[in-house]
Amino acid sequence: MKKSLIYAVVLTLSSTAIIAPSYASARTDDGRVPHIDGNTQFPPTRWGIFRHTFRLHVPQNSKAVTQLLIKVPDNVTISSDIKNIDVVDENEHNINTNVSVNGKTILLAFTEPVAPNTKLDIDLNKIKRRNLGNGSVYSFSVKEVGIDAEIPIGVAWFRTY
Repeated sequence: MKKSLIYAVVLTLSSTAIIAPSYASARTDDGRVPHIDGNTQFPPTRWGIFRHTFRLHVPQNSKAVTQLLIKVPDNVTISSDIKNIDVVDENEHNINTNVSVNGKTILLAFTEPVAPNTKLDIDLNKIKRRNLGNGSVYSFSVKEVGIDAEIPIGVAWFRTY
C-alpha cells in the first residue's frame, strides 16, 4: 500500500513538472498578426486618475504596422491633450507618433512603420473612470503596410476591484 502511494505521488509530481512549463511560456514569436501582449493600470486602485499601459507585439512573421486604433470604453474619460499619450519601445526609446483623439477613438499613426519583431508600450496618462461598472474594455485594431483595411487585434480589460 505504501509503495503504491509513493508511486502515485512520484507520477503526479513528474507529470506536473512536464506540464507546468507550457503554462508559464509566453506566446511564440512566429505569429502573423500583431496582438496586445498585456495591460496594466497604475496605481491599482478604484478612484482617482490612472495610467493605462498596453503592450503591442508585432511578431516576426507579421507585416510592419503603420497605424494603431484604440477604441476607449464608455466608462473611461481620456485626456484630450495628446501629450498625455506616450509610445516607447522595449529599450524605453520614444517612438515618433502622430496622435489624434476623436471622441472615444485614439489614432496612433507611426511616422515610420513599426517593424516586425518589435514590442511597444503605449501609456494613456490621466485616465478617469466615470462609473465603476464591471471594468473597462479597450479594443484595438491596426493597419499594416500594403493593407488599407483595419485588422482587429484584440482587447484589453481592466477589472474593477
